This record gives sequence, C-alpha cells and structure tokens, in this order.
Amino acid sequence: MIVDWQRVKSELRNAGLRVLVFALLSVPAAVSAADSLSATSFIKTSGTEFTVDGRPFFVTGVNNHYLTYGSQDEVTRVLEDAVAMGANVVRIFLQPVIGSPDGSIATIWNWRLEADASNLAVRGTYLLSWDPRTNGMAINDGAKGMQKVDFLIAEAGKRRLRLIIGFLDFWNYTGGAQQMRAWYGSRDESTFFFEDPRTKRDYKSWVSHVVQRVNPLTGLAYRDDPTIMAWELMNEGNAQPEALRLAWTAEMSAYVKSLDSNHLVSSGNANILKKLSDLTIPSLDFGTWHGYPLYYDLTVQQFNDMITEFCQLAARAKKPVLLEEFGYARSNRDFAEAYGMWLDTLTRNRNCAGWIVWRLVSRQDSGHYPVDEYDQFDVHNDGSALWNILKAATARATQTRETSRALELSPQVP
Repeated sequence: MIVDWQRVKSELRNAGLRVLVFALLSVPAAVSAADSLSATSFIKTSGTEFTVDGRPFFVTGVNNHYLTYGSQDEVTRVLEDAVAMGANVVRIFLQPVIGSPDGSIATIWNWRLEADASNLAVRGTYLLSWDPRTNGMAINDGAKGMQKVDFLIAEAGKRRLRLIIGFLDFWNYTGGAQQMRAWYGSRDESTFFFEDPRTKRDYKSWVSHVVQRVNPLTGLAYRDDPTIMAWELMNEGNAQPEALRLAWTAEMSAYVKSLDSNHLVSSGNANILKKLSDLTIPSLDFGTWHGYPLYYDLTVQQFNDMITEFCQLAARAKKPVLLEEFGYARSNRDFAEAYGMWLDTLTRNRNCAGWIVWRLVSRQDSGHYPVDEYDQFDVHNDGSALWNILKAATARATQTRETSRALELSPQVP
C-alpha cells in the first residue's frame, strides 16, 4: 500500500485527531482499556512512558478507597463505572488493619462503625490483626479478609482493568501503619513504623504473603497476574526524617523486587514537598505525586505549571511519573475549567505518564451515593459536568497518544 504521509500529516493538523486513519493503516497505537492486549501482558516502562507489548500505555485512572472491604455489588458497581468512564487503571490500597478481633488489643479507629462502605464501615472485614495467642501479626485469609481482594482482582481482570495496589495505608482511617505501630505500644506516628525491627519484619511478612498468594478465582499467584499493573509500598508513607523515608523506601522496594520480577514498583508517596526525591532509587520503576491545589495554596494555573514541572523531572530521571491523586472541589466556580486544563496538559506533554483522579465512588448498597460535603472530590457516573469532563479526557488521551505515536512511526518526509 502506497501512503502519502505528507498529506496524512497535513490532514491531521487541519482536522484534529483522526485515529481511524491510523487504524486503517495498521500503525501500532497506544493501548486503551478496551484493547485485548491490556489483559494479557505485564505493564513495563520505556523512558517516561508506561508500555504494554512495546506500545504506549497512558494511564487514565480512578482511585477508590473501599474496594477491599465493600460488598461484591459495591465492588462491581465501581468497576463498571470505571469502564463506563473509559478508565484503564484503578488504584487501591490494602486495608483494613485492626487490633485483635476479641478486643484484647485495642483498635485505634472505629471498626464497628455503622455506615456506608464509603464512610469507612468495613462490616467485620480486616486483612491484618494482632493475635494474642502467638503475640504477633495475623493475616486473615478468610471470606472477610483476603478473599475480598481475590474477588476484586478477578473482577477487574474480567473488565480488562489494571490495578495499582498499595500494600498499606499510612493513615489510621482504617488502621494502616498507625495500627501496626500501635500493636507495639508506640504513639510515634512518623518514625517508629519505619525503623523498628518488629514492624519492618511485619511489613515484609505481609508483602511476601500478598505477592505469593494464589488467587483461587484465577489460579494465578498475585505476582504472576498481569491484571496488577504495579505495587506501591504505601499510600503516602510519610516517614520522618526524610533520610529515614528514603532508606526505608530503598530497602522495601528492593525486597518487593526480590519476590516479584514481573510487576512495577513505586513508593506511593505524595512527593509534592520534596518533589520526587525518591525517584532516583534504582528499585523504584516510576514516580508518584498527589496534588490538591487548595491544600498547598496554589491557583489553578500554578498547579498546571506544577504538572509541567513534575513531567520535566520525569524526563530528567528517564522514568514515568504519575499524578495518581488530585482533586478540586465542585463548589469552585472554575472547577470544570480547572479539570479540563490539567487533563489537557497531562495528555499533551509527552513526558507525562498519566493521571488517576481522586476518587470514583458508586452507589452504595443503601442505593445512594456517598455524602461528600467536605472535600467535594467524589466522581459519580451521573452525567454531571465532572463525569463528562473525565469521560471525554480518557477518550482524548487515547486519541492524542495514538496520533503522536503514529506520526513518530511514519516515514520522514522532507
């Protein structure tokens, strides 16, 4: 087939993103959530991009905090809504963590709360606890434990969605690292967990258990399942001082790599104040940062400039960098303009690897969406302005990257 590439390029510039042209010409393109390859191959990296089978994989994703303890219906509703939005990645972290089930070792948060799953009602679910009989950590592999994670992974795989899984949460909303340091009587929220030999041992035991667990619903060990895009050491693991955080991150990321050579590893840190100081650690495959402009007293434009800055840091490190949490309250009159600007910047900058919005929530078993009066970051599949902006952005991201990739592969015409 003889192709006039000069004419094709000209038409693309004049008429916008016409990816059908490239499909007809059989040019390799970026991978979307609907692509069958995305379900069968592990995600890798190439410079500042994620790839699958050598093709760009630009992340358009959602966070959700209750998928490891919600009901099966609540889980599948979120996954279906992620597909409806056009997302290709869902980010979660493994929780809850409690004291002891019999109450002899205190749980530092209200794990008996009566509420919706989104509002932290776990309905008896926990993954980790303290066992007074053995005087040590216990892992719950039961129906209200790791079997919920098994279900989540299997259902995500059926929908060709990828998962980024954090091994733990730093915060005490459902226990996290704060509950694990409390097992040993510590009140030090920032240092103890990351330096005490006992908590470091517990963390490694947990990681080893998760990575090597065989999912009875898929027949695959977690470390062999391509549905999992990446492991994250911890959601916002704010160890202090910074030298301790970097040392712990280097040690634990190397440990994960020693158990699992298939999956990418990142820190999961917010990384906004120190600006990706952990990105130089060799055993981290990509960088993460979390951006909430009003929390850092930034204007919409200043945050947009920060996106460009962080993508430049990716280019310098030759690793992908992912904006994996961000949000802007719906009560801001310019919220639609803000999301549109940021998503466009992320999509157009070839050094940006993608975005994961905080947070997609779906109807609870009560039949209602969660109440979101404080942060106002929640995303619903409700035809709202924010939903339509995100849905359009996922489609535009795939199209833009496909077009850019095709032009790169086209013959150079004087």
